[in-house]
Amino acid sequence: MSEDVKDRPSCCYEDTSCSNTDCNPMSLWTKAQQLQGDALQQVRAVYGEHFPIEVRHFLAAWIEEKMWDLDPENPQHEQYVAGLIASLIQELEAKANTMTTEDLFLTKLKLIEAANMFRQRYSHNPLSLFRIIRHCLNTEMKLVRQVENVALGRGGIVAPGLSLIPDSNAEIAQQLDYLRRRTQETGEDLRKMEQEQESFALQYHECTKLNAHLQHLQTQPQNQQNVELEKKLRRQKEMLEQMLNQKVAGLVQLRLTLADKLKDTITHLNTLQSRVLDDELIRWKREQQLQGNGAQFNSNLDTIQEWCESLAEIIWLNRQQIKEAERLKQKIGLEPTGITDILPGLNNQITQLLSSLVTSTFIIEKQPPQVMKTNTRFSSTVRLLVGGKLNVHMTPPQVKVTIISEAQANALLKNDKMAKGEASGEILNNTGTMEYHQATRQLSVSFRNMQLKKIKRAEKKGTESVMDEKFSLLFQSQFSVGGGELVFQVWTLSLPVVVIVHGNQEPHAWATVTWDNAFAEPGRIPFAVPDKVAWLQVADALNMKFKAATGRLLTDENLRFLAEKAFRSNSQQQVGDYSTMMLSWSQFCKEPLPERNFTFWEWFYAVMKLTREHLRGPWIDGAIMGFVRKKQAEELLSTCANGTFLLRFSDSELGGVTIAWVGDQTEVFMLQPFTSKDFAIRSLADRISDLQHLAALFPDIPKEQAFGKYYTPFTENQPTTSNGYVKPLLVTHVPGWGGPAASLGGGSYPPTPQHMYQPQSPDPSVTRDTPSVASAVSDSVSSCYHGAGGVGIGGTEMDYSYVELMGNVELPALDEDPIDLNGFSSFSDFMQSYKQP
Repeated sequence: MSEDVKDRPSCCYEDTSCSNTDCNPMSLWTKAQQLQGDALQQVRAVYGEHFPIEVRHFLAAWIEEKMWDLDPENPQHEQYVAGLIASLIQELEAKANTMTTEDLFLTKLKLIEAANMFRQRYSHNPLSLFRIIRHCLNTEMKLVRQVENVALGRGGIVAPGLSLIPDSNAEIAQQLDYLRRRTQETGEDLRKMEQEQESFALQYHECTKLNAHLQHLQTQPQNQQNVELEKKLRRQKEMLEQMLNQKVAGLVQLRLTLADKLKDTITHLNTLQSRVLDDELIRWKREQQLQGNGAQFNSNLDTIQEWCESLAEIIWLNRQQIKEAERLKQKIGLEPTGITDILPGLNNQITQLLSSLVTSTFIIEKQPPQVMKTNTRFSSTVRLLVGGKLNVHMTPPQVKVTIISEAQANALLKNDKMAKGEASGEILNNTGTMEYHQATRQLSVSFRNMQLKKIKRAEKKGTESVMDEKFSLLFQSQFSVGGGELVFQVWTLSLPVVVIVHGNQEPHAWATVTWDNAFAEPGRIPFAVPDKVAWLQVADALNMKFKAATGRLLTDENLRFLAEKAFRSNSQQQVGDYSTMMLSWSQFCKEPLPERNFTFWEWFYAVMKLTREHLRGPWIDGAIMGFVRKKQAEELLSTCANGTFLLRFSDSELGGVTIAWVGDQTEVFMLQPFTSKDFAIRSLADRISDLQHLAALFPDIPKEQAFGKYYTPFTENQPTTSNGYVKPLLVTHVPGWGGPAASLGGGSYPPTPQHMYQPQSPDPSVTRDTPSVASAVSDSVSSCYHGAGGVGIGGTEMDYSYVELMGNVELPALDEDPIDLNGFSSFSDFMQSYKQP
């Protein structure tokens, strides 16, 4: 445990009139127990099966000492909260073991039962129990405050770190407890009604017997004895009939009260189920979708399953109670005039609630990849949240997976079923059986080896491409509950999937997926998305994506740069605020940028990929400015010392990063951009280390301080490898700017002969953003191999190879005719003299 956590103050109720040094804090629980009337009842109401009040009572001091306002959504606190809940369970068991007297025996059992329940229910989701305890403490504080009339603003009893923000988890648990108690009450009412009906039946039978006896007496001689007996029997009959009338009135009232209670319970169930399914589960699905764009996803699916299981249990019990009430009603038909029997309607409502709960909780726990390549293995997991509680696993259901088009998904939603055999492709290993995992109480099936073999595409319109087309995986199953009483056909659709057949289709496919994940609206028609979106929303999506890939958020300046690029603004156009401007899908990934053959998304995706794979460390450190225009870079460097440099992403080269630096006379130069291919050979940090004329990262950070930790260690005595060869070292060099030539052997690496290979002539079809002088310098970058006692020439930025060089020039073997470079001012002079006969 960290020291700052150990030293936190304990949670106590403090009198605002005293100082920290002289107050005698009274525990919050002590204050809560002194509450009266409704306030005390409200305290009692927040506790229940989810967190027994006995635990709060016997561990009051420990709970108030340990429970602080840790943010349960902060991943950094998860481990601490897990340890805290484990300690709570241990404390609970230790407390129970100290209870040895007979009068505490039942309490001891209650605490042991609570410890076992916590371990079983919350060990996989400790944050849920933490939220519940925090809600209970908050409720106690709020009620104590109200009673003592302490203004909220004065903070009279605010325990350190505990807030009064309502906790939806605890509120739902509280409502479930209310519904459990309500169900127990109606169960007791039902038993009472059954007893009353049995009593009525017995008395009715007695009355029938009396009637039969009276009828028999009437056939007998009318003597004194028979007359007296008849009077007696009639008095008994009147009394029985009076009692029967009272019984009938009581039974009618019991039935009406029970029906009203069941109706009220169903109303509450409907409201709570709507909250769990339409709010909490939909929110979970939305967060799962945003995870596809890189958002952090703190899944609370285990908690949602607990709620759904509790709902299923309560719904099933109420459904059984309604059926039992109908059975009792059929046994004794009492139909008061003017009163409608609501039980059949309640039975339909409760069955519909159960059906909705079951079909809505058949969910995809692990989504398939949203960019899916044919003939490539992929996996997915589906789960039935109420499967364990409804004993669905007793006859494990089969799940089948098919891929369907956007149009087929629309038809499915309208008709609630698919045409038999209708699919848009063929998936291998597409069936599985759901399994029940006892430890986690989860009914699920994982498809680990699915593979899309074939895909059937729709006809394209206009500028549509295959990367714009969305599909979805359809998961279907069927099972029964209640011994076959109810049969459910369930299905669920995956998030949209874009199918590709080649890696070069991936960038555009991710554009489709990113746009859909970010801007899909709740309850949409599959898979409709807006054609135009406010830049503020686009910026959020790009920021989320870039942070997930590279480890650092984009700055406001970065996002403004991206807005200018996306909206094709030039440096002369001054736009104050882009946030409300609408960016179209076409601008995002269809229309090429001005004077370029690639789109905004392709440029952004390439930069993100380059940073993720090769520049992550320096980017996180803030050593790469990246999103800055050439002209702005020149302006920033123009007032800097000689050798100051910065790194910016190339506007003209997809996935390229260039070095801009200050030369003599404050002239700014741009190096030809490096790409992933270059960094696969030698890293950015090592290349910066090679270039001796680069001294300080903008504005004035020594380059060793900024990039030194990323340098590849190098020793002069390179060991031989296992195959006997000495591994060469690639070094980056800009001719005319010093560099490794001097440091690695005093002129052994002369400047590359420009007239032989013409590397500074760029492809005229490609427009670059670097000035010609910079291009000449950047395109002249040569790479030298420094081995053990040997000399070699290699090129990484040129359109020639060492093999071609050897094919065009005949050179004598070095050991036959050693080359003497003394007396030559340049390699060009040497080559001229070498060519002369």
